[in-house]
Amino acid sequence: MKTVLLRWLSALVVVVLACLWLILGAKPAIAQLDTVNYNNANLEGHDFSNTNLAGKVFVAAEMRNANFENADLSNAMLTKSVLLDANLQNANLSGALVDRVFLVGANLTNAILQDATLSRTSFERVIITGADFTDAIIDRFEMAKLCDRAEGVNPTTGVATRDSLGCR
Repeated sequence: MKTVLLRWLSALVVVVLACLWLILGAKPAIAQLDTVNYNNANLEGHDFSNTNLAGKVFVAAEMRNANFENADLSNAMLTKSVLLDANLQNANLSGALVDRVFLVGANLTNAILQDATLSRTSFERVIITGADFTDAIIDRFEMAKLCDRAEGVNPTTGVATRDSLGCR
């Protein structure tokens, strides 16, 4: 009887300590301070140069002629957007989701697109000199077109554009 009671008491102490550990170790939810919504926004000609936009969401945004030079768009979500003739020179798009984006005429000179998902995106007339596409997911048809004009080496990563695209 005494050993059964000790086992129950030991089990109870373990459960209480585990609960205390969970309660005391829990971190409160923190409200997001930056609540700017870029979804469905008209950002035509907007200047985002040198701006930290990491993790931001741009769904169905109109961004013709927008300037993202030196912007941090890492892990950003750009879907169903228009970036016609946009300036993305030296932009960091690492890990970004760029799905169904119209990038026609955009400048991606020295941009970093490592681990980005670039699905169903149009790269017609896009300047990619020095862009790093290492481990990016790109439609095969678009990749073949990019390889036709791939040149240069990214000054930040030291990776050649042709190598990052896996061009033959």
